[in-house]
Amino acid sequence: MTATFGHIPLLLTAFLLIAAGLCGPLLTGGISTFLPAIAGPDQRNQRRAQGLDVATYGFGGTLGPSAVAAISTWTSPSSAFYLLAVGTVFAAFFIMRLPVLPVTHSGKPAEVAGAIATVGMMIRHTPLRRTLYLTMAVAFAVSVLPIVAVSMADNLGVPAATAAFLTVAYGAGNLAGSVCLMVIPLRGEPDRLMLNIGGLIVAGLLSMLVVNSFMPVFLCFFITGMLNAAFFAATLAARSEFSPPSCRGQVFVWVGAMKITAGSLGTAAAGQLMAQGSYAPVMLSLCTLSTILVISLLARLWSSIKYHR
Repeated sequence: MTATFGHIPLLLTAFLLIAAGLCGPLLTGGISTFLPAIAGPDQRNQRRAQGLDVATYGFGGTLGPSAVAAISTWTSPSSAFYLLAVGTVFAAFFIMRLPVLPVTHSGKPAEVAGAIATVGMMIRHTPLRRTLYLTMAVAFAVSVLPIVAVSMADNLGVPAATAAFLTVAYGAGNLAGSVCLMVIPLRGEPDRLMLNIGGLIVAGLLSMLVVNSFMPVFLCFFITGMLNAAFFAATLAARSEFSPPSCRGQVFVWVGAMKITAGSLGTAAAGQLMAQGSYAPVMLSLCTLSTILVISLLARLWSSIKYHR
């Protein structure tokens, strides 16, 4: 894309970007499926590895844009993109060193379920279905935060450049939460963890509407970033522990793809609602996530009642 930009029709450049975007779920979801083989069968080791996995997202999402901005200022945007391409090829070498998939007794690779069968299984499997829509709800909710951060400047009485540090606080909280998860892995059932942490994220979003000065809002963004890292680790545990071995990779990819989609929808919705006020996107996030959490809690309670009957 970098080499051809400006030399070929813009539509073709767009197709190159779309092709790169199609690889996103395969990487973000696919690589995570190797964690059990790397960490071993012990749950504590797996949870610690999932914390490290969350940290890679945090570092990539924070350092990547920062590096591009710095290199673009120092040299040119093209140089930054070329560096990203070289870094990706370098990373591919290590990806190829990951443990291979297990083989059957016949010496052939284990059979893998198809896409349609995987989606059908996820819809029928209650914990995986709940994992999917909770992941989407949280991704939708937190994706509005970078949009509303700068627009909060007038409400907080600070310059727009200062309000941009709220986004930095959210990213720093995500990294801090990831480090904590590596030191102190999550414990307990993934389904319950997702519900509990989702409720805490609702509290974090609600607190942004209550406080009205910069430092408390800064702290709210930081804590919400930490909670999102913990929620992400809980979803990784749910995908790993609830998925059948025959389609674990597909489950990771599908949930990752739907998470990206939900985050994009949240960003788009936030942009449309900014005309209604700085806090309108946060209100939408609160209503959406709270509704999904209530539905999830009621469904879990109903399943528990039926099981004891």
